[in-house]
Amino acid sequence: MKVELNSVGACQLLAEIYDMSRRTWSKEEILEVYNRPLINLIYDAATVHREHHNPDEVQVSTLLSIKTGGCPEDCGYCPQAARYHTEVENEELLSLSHVKAQALRAKSTGSSRLCLGAAWRNVKDDHEFDHVLEMVRTINEVGLEVCCTLGMVTQRQAQRLADAGLYAYNHNLDSSEEFYKEIISTRGYEDRLETIDNVRKAGVSVCSGGIIGMGESDEDRCAMLATYAAMETPPESIPVNALVPVEGTPLEDQKLVSTWEMVRMIATTRIVIPESVVRLSAGRTQISEEGQALCFLVGAGSIFAGDKLLTTPNPDVNKDMEMFKVLGITPMKPYKKGEQPAVNERYRLNDDPEKRIKWSRPGHKIERNEEKKEEGKVKS
Repeated sequence: MKVELNSVGACQLLAEIYDMSRRTWSKEEILEVYNRPLINLIYDAATVHREHHNPDEVQVSTLLSIKTGGCPEDCGYCPQAARYHTEVENEELLSLSHVKAQALRAKSTGSSRLCLGAAWRNVKDDHEFDHVLEMVRTINEVGLEVCCTLGMVTQRQAQRLADAGLYAYNHNLDSSEEFYKEIISTRGYEDRLETIDNVRKAGVSVCSGGIIGMGESDEDRCAMLATYAAMETPPESIPVNALVPVEGTPLEDQKLVSTWEMVRMIATTRIVIPESVVRLSAGRTQISEEGQALCFLVGAGSIFAGDKLLTTPNPDVNKDMEMFKVLGITPMKPYKKGEQPAVNERYRLNDDPEKRIKWSRPGHKIERNEEKKEEGKVKS
C-alpha cells in the first residue's frame, strides 16, 4: 500500500484500499495495515472513524470488581490469580446496596455503563449467580447500561443475564490463539469463542478485545483482529488494553507498552472493524493526555473511568472530565447504541440443563507461570 491520502475523496479512496465492505481479513492483510507509516495510518484511521462514529462523543464505562481475588486460573498477567503472591486480597461478593450506590455514583460522574467483574473461571448456577442477577436488574433500573465479565457462561446462563436486564457481556480473547497458550494453561481458546457465541445467541451485546505488551508479536496482535473480523457479527465493543505489569505475576518484568504501540493498535482495529466501538482500556496511567488524544483521534470511542480497573490503577474520573473539556469531547448518554433491555422475571428460574457442562482444561504447563506459583508458595 503506497497510496497517499490527501484528497477530498479520501473516504472513497480508503474504501478502495481497505475494502470496508469486506467480511473477512487475513492476518497478512491486517499486518500490512498495521505496518503502514504511522502518520498515514493515523490519518486513515481518523478518516474511517468519522465515517462511522461521532468523534465528539466518547462512551464512559465504570468497572467495578464485585468479587476480587482467589481466581483458580493461571493467567500470566493477572494479580487476582490465587496461585500468585500479589498484594490483592481475596474479598467476598459485594452487597446489592453497595453496588447500587456505586452505580448511582458512576451515573453522576458521567458514566453510561457499569461493568461488573468477578474473579471466577466460569459462572455456576448457585446463590452467588442469583445475587449477581439481582445486581444486573438493579443497575438496569438505575438507567445505566449493565455489562458483566464473569468468566465462561453457558447459553442458558447468558439468557438469564439478558432477562435480568444485561446490556453487554465482556469476554476477551486476550491475544491470538497461538500465543494464548503461552499465557494461560487452565482454559482453552475454544471456550472463549463458545462463550462469545452463547452471549450472542442470548441477544446480548458482545464486548471482547485483547491485551498488548505480554510478549506477543505484531503477528499475534493482527491474528486476534482477524479472528474478530471473521465473526459473523464482530463484537460491538473491542477493548484494547496495555499490560500493567504487577509484581508477583509471571509478566511482572514486561516492558511497558509505548503510546505509539497503542495508537497503532487502536488505529488498525478501527480500520479493520470500522463499526465497532474501540475502547481505550487498561494502561491509561502510562499514557499522557496528549497520547490519549491521539488514541481518540484514530478511533477510540470509549474509556473506563474510576480510580481502579478491577485491581490496577486508572486515571481519576474528574481528571478525565477535564481532559474531555479540553478536547471538546462529550460523554455519551446511556443506550445511544441500543435500546434499554426489558427485564423478564424468568431470570429467577434456575432450570439450566447445561449446568453440568465441563469447560476444557488444556493441561499443558507454562514454565514461568509454574515458577511464580512455586515462588508464591514460599512467600506464603
